[in-house]
Amino acid sequence: MTTIPVTNPRTGEVDHWIEPWGRAEIAALGADLRKAQQGWSEAGIAHRVAVLRRWADAIEAHAGAIGDAEAVDTGRSRVAHEVPHMVVASVRGWCDAAPTLLDGARLQGRSSVTDTVSFDTELDPYPLLGVISPWNHPFLLSMLDAVPALLAGCAVIVKPSEVTPRFVEPVSASIAEVPELDAVLRYVLGGPETGQALVAEVDALCFTGSVSTGRALAETCARLFIPAFLELGGKDAAIVTASADLARAAAAVLKGAVHNTGQICFATERVYVDRTVHDEFVEELTAQASRLELNHPDIDRGHLGPFILGRQADIVDAHLADAVARGAVIRCGGPSETLDGGRYMRATVLTGVDHSMTIMREETFGPVVPVQAYDHVDEAVHLADDSEYGLSAAVIAGDEAEARAIGRRLHAGAVSLMDTSLTITIMRDVEKTSYGASGLGGSRMGPNGLLRFLRRKALITRSGPVTDMEMLREDPHS
Repeated sequence: MTTIPVTNPRTGEVDHWIEPWGRAEIAALGADLRKAQQGWSEAGIAHRVAVLRRWADAIEAHAGAIGDAEAVDTGRSRVAHEVPHMVVASVRGWCDAAPTLLDGARLQGRSSVTDTVSFDTELDPYPLLGVISPWNHPFLLSMLDAVPALLAGCAVIVKPSEVTPRFVEPVSASIAEVPELDAVLRYVLGGPETGQALVAEVDALCFTGSVSTGRALAETCARLFIPAFLELGGKDAAIVTASADLARAAAAVLKGAVHNTGQICFATERVYVDRTVHDEFVEELTAQASRLELNHPDIDRGHLGPFILGRQADIVDAHLADAVARGAVIRCGGPSETLDGGRYMRATVLTGVDHSMTIMREETFGPVVPVQAYDHVDEAVHLADDSEYGLSAAVIAGDEAEARAIGRRLHAGAVSLMDTSLTITIMRDVEKTSYGASGLGGSRMGPNGLLRFLRRKALITRSGPVTDMEMLREDPHS
């Protein structure tokens, strides 16, 4: 296969290349992982926890190198160097939770129909899980599904995005320091063809990314009769009521909209504000947004880094241009800027928007905050739900009770109250189901984040005599 060029998001130049894995290589790796998986599963949860804890220590030892690599991948420094420690916290948290979750999932008892029949269950992991992860949070999202799957007893192949592959080398070095883990967890590099080859070899798939790719993968998995766990796009709405503290609401909305330059699936991409406070809210939001600085030229200063994927800037610019052509007004910010080869965009506040505009319907994935007025709460709920997406949402009101009453009406898997983008804080605690085109296959959060990787096998025992064969006669008098 031809090498794949990788662009530096801060310079716009190709400074890295990867050799994509082919079908034969992935098939051979899959066979090796399957062999190792049997022993990994049979060794028990205490062994798997001990191994994963050693890996957490190894990640900490390699955290600087991992952060440095991800900083080049993404063009951001602070978050890149925080991510290894976030993964460590996730590993240790799942290690704490897994034994109890597995014990609780094993059932035993007696039949409710026949008292001479008893049952117990075994938990049988999918032997080989495939993970295809995106470019916006390379290391973190490559491990979000892999860690609980490993604790469930699966072996795992991860294919990260070819846009951000540099982090794989130092992460793989940390895995190699734990041989038992290295036998059941591996990264492969490549583009769509490598992803297709991976799907053909695994027993279950986790994918995080776009709706279009997720739909294609779901169709492939359906043909192969393997489960697909899909975490797809979002178009998160935030509702701000007339009673809200507008300075606090503006800060929450802005944080949710521009964190990571808006390149997160649960970014706040639509804002609906009570008309009686709309102008005051927009004034406050615009003032706060105008104070944010681009993370250029110094990677260690400023708020808004470059677009990780240059062509994403083109998509955001197109959404913005469509809105302006249809009558929207830019209050601050504007189209993307090219600085030293990198593509940047200032925090952009947009008013005069409506649902005829692309920016209110399709995932934008950039630091744009479109604000629309509403006249009553029923209208706000209708507008928030007028989307094919249903990943998450937010309500900011005068108090929690008011926010909760509105939040309960929204068609979204997770609703932040009195803030935005709180989903990440409860990943291991609470299950949520994405609505619409935002996901498929059950929650990746809470206990199901681990238990979905286990097939339930029922062992059913009769303790008394078998059924009297005479009872099988159609005519008992014959």
